Amino acid sequence: MTNTYNKNSKSALVPRKYLTPFILVTSLFALWGFANDITNPMVAAFQTVMELSAAKASMVQLAFYGGYATMAIPAALFIRKYSYKSGILLGLGLYASGAFLFIPAAEYQQFSYFCISLYVLTFGLAFLETTANPYILSLGSKQTSTQRLNLAQAFNPVGSLSGMAVASLIILPNLISDQQRDASGKLIFEHLDVAEKASIRVHDLAVIRDPYVALGLVVLAIFIIIALVKMPHTDNKGEKISSAQTLKRLVGNAEYRCGVLAQMFYVAAQIMVWTFIIQYADNLGINKASAQNYNILAMSLALAFRFIGTWIMTYVRPARLLTIFGIGASICTTGTIFIEGMCGLYCLVAISAFMSIMFPSIYGIALERVDQRDTSLGAAFLVMAIVGGALMPPLQGAIIDCGRVGGMAAVNVSFVLPLLCFIVVTAYGLYTSRLKS
Repeated sequence: MTNTYNKNSKSALVPRKYLTPFILVTSLFALWGFANDITNPMVAAFQTVMELSAAKASMVQLAFYGGYATMAIPAALFIRKYSYKSGILLGLGLYASGAFLFIPAAEYQQFSYFCISLYVLTFGLAFLETTANPYILSLGSKQTSTQRLNLAQAFNPVGSLSGMAVASLIILPNLISDQQRDASGKLIFEHLDVAEKASIRVHDLAVIRDPYVALGLVVLAIFIIIALVKMPHTDNKGEKISSAQTLKRLVGNAEYRCGVLAQMFYVAAQIMVWTFIIQYADNLGINKASAQNYNILAMSLALAFRFIGTWIMTYVRPARLLTIFGIGASICTTGTIFIEGMCGLYCLVAISAFMSIMFPSIYGIALERVDQRDTSLGAAFLVMAIVGGALMPPLQGAIIDCGRVGGMAAVNVSFVLPLLCFIVVTAYGLYTSRLKS
């Protein structure tokens, strides 16, 4: 195997004729990054405001990522019948609708309504991810497709950082419920009288609602821009494709089949790491607003290492780099579990550097040998794999609710789940690296 497999290639990473659509579609990666990472801290926010257990508050993630599982296949079938652009526009419309549903949810003060709002919002994200990822892969040479997707995905953390900043600077510091603490720093909101809690709850739910409504307006503006711009057709039209034959080809592709499984475990790990940083810090006596700064630091590392990883792929195959980063993430997660105190928190933050290239790399590797006719449905199953982010966080929340496990803080022990996920990702990187050798 050569370590400079792309170095002598004459294929442009993004051909000039595709530059404008590449830029527009890449902006969508930032949009769903914003939604992901303004929502992760809401688990902790709802836990306090609505007086929920960590496990029940984690239903936010079940609703958010469950939308991907529900809508990914319908999105793929829609794209097959119409076009990538139609899929993007429908996705943006659903995204905005879900954001605006926060208005009645805050009015009625029902946690279930917020979950429904997020569920609809992620219908839109499922359309966007099912469309945008394979569209980016198609905008140029197949040889550079995984590297091109990593470049586009590098702007996902830009949106994520923006979402975290809004959560950290606008939402969390203004939650009065989180400011109700005793001299030792423990929350006392649940011990206030009913009238006082009701007044605080109205205020705090409005604080949570407003950024989502503003987000809905931004999404509508982008909808109008993309509707007016001509986008090239790189999908296969004019040829009837049997879904049954596509499924048969996909199931017979071991690299793809294992990629779907690896993606499910990776997304589960990502959501657990970024959702429960706040609980990990809270166990150390750090309030939510300050704890969110560690989330921002983690995302900054992910952003920096996404660009670094994309550059390294000029010299190292994505599968080999995925293996190396998987080992790094596993080591940091082990430190998060067994090192108590601030050093453990630093290990938790450091995991994000190694997670940086995982999603686009698994995605690109899995689709590398998939026939272009099968790409939209193949992409849909990879997007459905995001359901891993819905299933694992409630389980981790249930472990955290135990308080202590085997003499250790339960929040530390709970990171055994992300560790198992990173071991699966590392195994996939090793497996595909050997296949390509």
